[in-house]
Amino acid sequence: MVISASLQVLMAGGQVAASKLNGKLLDELMAEGLLSVVTHGSRKSYRARDAEALRRFLIDKDEGYRILEVEASGSRASMAMGTGNSKLAMVRSCPGFPVNSYEPIECFLGGKPFMVNPQDGSFLFVAEWETFTIPKDVIVIGIENMENFRMIRRQRMFFEEYLRSHGFSNKVLFVSRYPQSTDLRRWLCIIPNHYLHFGDFDLAGISIFLFEFQQYVGKERSSFLIPDDIESRLKSGSGKRYDEQYCRFKDIQSDVRELQQLIELIHHERKAFDQEGYICCNTL
Repeated sequence: MVISASLQVLMAGGQVAASKLNGKLLDELMAEGLLSVVTHGSRKSYRARDAEALRRFLIDKDEGYRILEVEASGSRASMAMGTGNSKLAMVRSCPGFPVNSYEPIECFLGGKPFMVNPQDGSFLFVAEWETFTIPKDVIVIGIENMENFRMIRRQRMFFEEYLRSHGFSNKVLFVSRYPQSTDLRRWLCIIPNHYLHFGDFDLAGISIFLFEFQQYVGKERSSFLIPDDIESRLKSGSGKRYDEQYCRFKDIQSDVRELQQLIELIHHERKAFDQEGYICCNTL
């Protein structure tokens, strides 16, 4: 695969005009939060928020982008030879994803007992995710925002009330898709547990769930967390972000009634609401 000049500019830290990027890929990169918008009057261009995260996403998305890994490896090897620092030659030193919980959960890692019970103010990172298994009655909640993920105890009452009112188990494992990769999604596809997605309440956030998770995990084993008070929350949300996302995501739909109702509500209010707004609602 030949890497386009536009992608090379983004990964080098430069700006690229919207007209220079493939429309579908641009939508994906924006939904993943990998690009930031730079305005020049009425014109827009894009810049990578994190060049390494962008490179990693492209490699995980399509085998054709593996050339980026080879190029990076070769470049780092050259640097290692010149500096004597062998760490520079590592291509991907951090596979896996972080996990968190506010109660002990007896899991297995590599076939051996592994207790997930991080102290408040910390979380665990599962690198060998292929051998990580959890009890079948545990609900997996994926949290898009790292601040929410770190502060799950400040949202405990919110989660417990939601799970109880929707008939879910109260045994919960929290996971996060950080660093940006498909490891978490691949793990979700090989376990039998239900996946509950907790992201921003905007069109881009719903798009992430639909096309990065539900499409692979399946409708029977995945759902989008929709709080009972989301209508009142959206009224005080961001109209600017709704407007920014509208052109790219205005046509997203779901045949899951509750999720389609949320999409219609977002369009009705013309607002977006960040999931961080739920952090301070309850403290223990």
